[in-house]
Amino acid sequence: FLPQVLCLAAASVVMLATHYLEHTMRRLVLLALPISLLLACVSPRKALPVPASVDLERFMGDWYVIGFIPLFPERNAHNGIESYALREDGGVAVAYQFRDGSFSSPLKTYRPTAEVVPGTGNAQWKMQFIWPFEADYRIAYVSEDYRETIIARAARDYVWLMARSPSLPEARLQALRMRIAEMGYDMAKFRMQPQQWPEDESRRAPFPQGD
Repeated sequence: FLPQVLCLAAASVVMLATHYLEHTMRRLVLLALPISLLLACVSPRKALPVPASVDLERFMGDWYVIGFIPLFPERNAHNGIESYALREDGGVAVAYQFRDGSFSSPLKTYRPTAEVVPGTGNAQWKMQFIWPFEADYRIAYVSEDYRETIIARAARDYVWLMARSPSLPEARLQALRMRIAEMGYDMAKFRMQPQQWPEDESRRAPFPQGD
């Protein structure tokens, strides 16, 4: 009699354990299903397009900021020009000049340092405004004639559309805006930077002798 009782008890334990495991597995499946669906909906962000190589000498010089998703210090910039010059040590000298708030405001100048990241065809730089922090800076597009460029970041937080002249034909502007949107930027945050030339007050050279 005792062996039969033990067998019945063992069978009951096995049935209860099986029921518990099945119930637990169902709960896990139900919990995992929404997570799987969410993961399936999240597509990996595409890498930023960059030119195969950038001719640094042709890229140097003055660039008018046509439109941007700005950094906080430049949010009210007018007549912004970013200038580049090759340094003797192989780095890039940078000067960003703009008038803050209006076309008649005093000129502001920022001079970050820039280093080209090796192995990127000169398309990726490290920009440093405050030591030791370095910012991502990528030439995501430059036209064949080196008259238009888009500077972007992998985080898709800031972007700058620049040209050799202070304005662009409307059709060309819209094409470049579309290119920025295709990179993954929120174009609701993109704004045009006011450009009005000539200026009433002359500005100093971006890289004056002795600086």
